[in-house]
Amino acid sequence: MGRTYFVEEAIGHYLSDLSTKLKPYVTGLLIGQCSLQRDYVIRAVRTPPKEEQKEDNIDLSKLASIDEEWITAHASQVSRMLPGGLLVLGVFIIATPELSKDCQNVLRKLIFSVEKSLTKRRLWKPAEEEVSDRAALQICSATKKVVCRTYDVQDPKSSAKPADWKYQSALSASWLALYCTVNVNIHIPLLATSPNHDLEKNTKNGLNRWSKQIEDSVFLINGQVKDDDAELLEGQKKLRGNTQSSSQSSDVKVLTQLSQGSSHRSTATVQVCSGSINLKGAVKCRAYIHNNKPKVKEAIQALKRDIINTLSDRCEILFEDLIINEGHHKKNFEREYHVLPQRLFVPVAGSTVMLSDYKFGDEATGEIQERFVEMLDQSVQAENIHIAEEMSTVDICPIADRTDDTQQKQLTKATLLLKLQQNMGVVIAAAVAVFASIFSFNYFSD
Repeated sequence: MGRTYFVEEAIGHYLSDLSTKLKPYVTGLLIGQCSLQRDYVIRAVRTPPKEEQKEDNIDLSKLASIDEEWITAHASQVSRMLPGGLLVLGVFIIATPELSKDCQNVLRKLIFSVEKSLTKRRLWKPAEEEVSDRAALQICSATKKVVCRTYDVQDPKSSAKPADWKYQSALSASWLALYCTVNVNIHIPLLATSPNHDLEKNTKNGLNRWSKQIEDSVFLINGQVKDDDAELLEGQKKLRGNTQSSSQSSDVKVLTQLSQGSSHRSTATVQVCSGSINLKGAVKCRAYIHNNKPKVKEAIQALKRDIINTLSDRCEILFEDLIINEGHHKKNFEREYHVLPQRLFVPVAGSTVMLSDYKFGDEATGEIQERFVEMLDQSVQAENIHIAEEMSTVDICPIADRTDDTQQKQLTKATLLLKLQQNMGVVIAAAVAVFASIFSFNYFSD
């Protein structure tokens, strides 16, 4: 028996509108949530046109013109904008009858390509029982016929299996939300043997180690440790009515283990380091879970992944920005200070779910709005963008003489840490009213 996809009713109107406006074909992504019992699709997003397409310099009469790399890059960007619990769970194509016979081959290729790209970026591993089927949706622009099939992305030889596609109104109008703040203080040593101080690679290795700590952490939901197989809403009053957006939320505390248990042997390794990277700040995280008797382990898994993803994504965005604005990393490394991009949240109409994005301090609201239109085909009002208060940055000047200026170096570092602690306190205090976070990224080299 194939899988069943419950789909937000508004998606049907969106896809119908695309089929009327865009010919001979249009591709896009399906966004939602997978569970063992059923799958949910709450957004469909068309692939943004490339500049060549806008200028009509490319032949779109054949499916061979579909740019796999462009669609995969779009999926990677969109995945950064999804909170915990949501993922890119499929690909769609709307095509004329003349192109329909080749659509499934194209969809299969795109599904595996997208999944491969997204898996590369992840710092977490899927659970053994996790759903690995992804949806391939084909719609005929003339007859409006819908054909939904799935492929198992864990099996490269997977063949298509039929799936049901069912529309439902107010699908995510009463999903459950989980919120948490995790204070981050990660020290990543740079080995003297590391070639060219590869900051991005070293940072990812450090985040890999940190992500394992998050995986092993204890999660308190509304102050309680709950059994993994218990229902998330057990002992809580359920909200009635499913026609308007109404959310039940849980406050989650994350307890990170300081050391391994006595059953684990620990060893110490002495390594020569030429510098270090320090990540400090308060991570604002969210996860959303369907309201069909969700288990505690589903909720905790979604929140864990959001914690790991949000810090990893911010570091990726920072390095991309540095490459664009400063070129490749300089050969003569100096002490640097950077602020990681802040997180922001934007509501989805008719849903309790909020989508996410990141902004640097000098980014204008208009740029964020343009990004939502381009990546998610969604218009956003400025007043609906929820961002944390900005924090003043501290510029650390390079110290030329390491021996003579030791005291100045210690004073500068102490001043930086003091100001960061003060600012972090302001940010955390303001977090009651806002939904974003700020980090410092420090790079110290001797």
